[in-house]
Amino acid sequence: KPLDLDLIARLAREHEVLITIEEGSIGGFGSFVMHALAESGALDRGLKVRAMVLPDTFIDQDKPAKMYAKAGLDADGIVEKVFAALGGAEAAKHAGGQARA
Repeated sequence: KPLDLDLIARLAREHEVLITIEEGSIGGFGSFVMHALAESGALDRGLKVRAMVLPDTFIDQDKPAKMYAKAGLDADGIVEKVFAALGGAEAAKHAGGQARA
């Protein structure tokens, strides 16, 4: 904070899908972005917004890359989330492994 509201507005105008990714739980950066988008009316035009956060479960300590992968916050998880937002579950199934290709 503070959020770059001009950047958020531009991203919302120029993209079909907006994904927020954070190393925290629900109620952080993604929530602030969603609030800004709602207040500006950007959500009224069909923008697809998804927030990726750490799950509300215990994650065993490990190397950060392994912890992010387990939580779905690695490249594969992000690609899957984007494809799911763009084309539904069928597109997400075919996205597996695409991030490292």
